[in-house]
Amino acid sequence: MIVDPIMILAFVPAGIALNITPGPDMLFCMAQGLRGGPRAGWAASAGITVGAFVHAALAGLGLSALVAAVPAAFDVIRWIGVAYLIYVAFKTLRSPFGGGDAPALHPMMAARQGFIVNMTNPKVILFILAFVPQFVDPSRAVLPQFLVFGTMMALGGLVVNGLVGQFAGKLRSRLTSGSPMEKTLRWLTASLFGGLAVRLAL
Repeated sequence: MIVDPIMILAFVPAGIALNITPGPDMLFCMAQGLRGGPRAGWAASAGITVGAFVHAALAGLGLSALVAAVPAAFDVIRWIGVAYLIYVAFKTLRSPFGGGDAPALHPMMAARQGFIVNMTNPKVILFILAFVPQFVDPSRAVLPQFLVFGTMMALGGLVVNGLVGQFAGKLRSRLTSGSPMEKTLRWLTASLFGGLAVRLAL
């Protein structure tokens, strides 16, 4: 087998822990569900899933290890993430949730932006670099093992983030643009993105 079944059983709890921990990926899916409904929420989750596959492939090819060895490269990724989170916070603040007049993000755009959010999420990069190698058997082909673990992480994230977007999309139909509840939720979501950007910067 490509991966030892015992290693898979040991990896599952860690992958689930990563998936259910709130972060930029989950918040982005929630925001897109509120803006565009369940389809946009699931599309954003799909884009994030593709990003997770890319992270795993890069780690398996050794490129992520190179990033870890060159702090400047990681800092570039980090600051791109900071800038993008600030951009998302600003867009969230400017775009009303709910109501027929609220601008909905097209699913393809949601997927593309979800991919960018995931690719600039240091939590995913650090998790793969620091944790996944512990489950990799160097006597076997390394890349396939990274892809297996990456698939497990990605599929778990697809379900968790997709359900968050689904729930937010259902909530969208109950919101009225400009209402106190809608404004509060929009400010709260934008503040969370801004807080994540500050935390990432520091």
